[in-house]
Amino acid sequence: MTRHFLRDDDLSPAEQSEILDLAVRLKGDRFSEKPLAGPQTVAVIFDKSSTRTRVSFAVGVADLGGSPLIISTANSQLGGKETPADTARVLERMVAAIVWRTYAQSGLEEMANGTTVPVVNALSDEFHPCQLLADLLTIREHRGALAGLTVAFLGDGGSNMAQSYLLACAVAGMNIRIGAPIDYEPKQHVVDEAFAIAERTGGSVAVLADPIAAVGGADVVVTDTWVSMGREDEKAERIAALGSYKVTPELMTHAAEDALFLHCLPADRGYEVDASVIDGPQSVIWDEAENRLHAQKALLVWLLRQQGA
Repeated sequence: MTRHFLRDDDLSPAEQSEILDLAVRLKGDRFSEKPLAGPQTVAVIFDKSSTRTRVSFAVGVADLGGSPLIISTANSQLGGKETPADTARVLERMVAAIVWRTYAQSGLEEMANGTTVPVVNALSDEFHPCQLLADLLTIREHRGALAGLTVAFLGDGGSNMAQSYLLACAVAGMNIRIGAPIDYEPKQHVVDEAFAIAERTGGSVAVLADPIAAVGGADVVVTDTWVSMGREDEKAERIAALGSYKVTPELMTHAAEDALFLHCLPADRGYEVDASVIDGPQSVIWDEAENRLHAQKALLVWLLRQQGA
């Protein structure tokens, strides 16, 4: 059965845990799984520029015995003359999986509906589920079991990172708080979906306007850039609206004494977070960046196993 990973709640709690367990094993024994030996090819498609996503998927596919085919949509028919579904029908005859970093979530859904090989969301405007697997892996490495931990995300609550945090933490049975101002809250349907999941897993969901209340006693504090790609013209407006949500050493004192700090990078130092927090003892962002490799390898291994199930 073909399984895709388009958003964080495409995995059940047991499946999410299974993939994180596998990521731990692959981090300790990097070349122990070779499902792409041949080598088989994985298409890795980019609508947006990238550092961590490009490197981690290219290296990860090679580690798994495969060959990464990096495709820029600027130099392909996808998004121009050809629909995602038609592109998928072509690629499935040549590749073992498709990874796509794009804009519209609907394009990923169309591609997944049109193919028999796994499709992975490497980032869309709505969700960033591969990053969340890496973030959960990082938290687990430093704090053990995920269930019951409290995570505070500060900044743009409507960003792909905030919305993925809502879903992924709910799936893991964690307590997720989004600290965001009015007009920057997550989409209500995502909040509702996360709340429904949390009711089943024992987690909780809250959207708060007060950044201090959001981080109060939190085990993990997270932020992301305030100015995503394509929104550079909104920078001044966003800084004015989100300024009080900057993660500073003073704000971190309201979290748990041993709270971790995460940021998916790239960080706009001095805007959403002070450099002293990024480089401070509570920051685990370099572990987080490395864990993109291990988490995504585990995801690909798991998805390919489902093909033969």
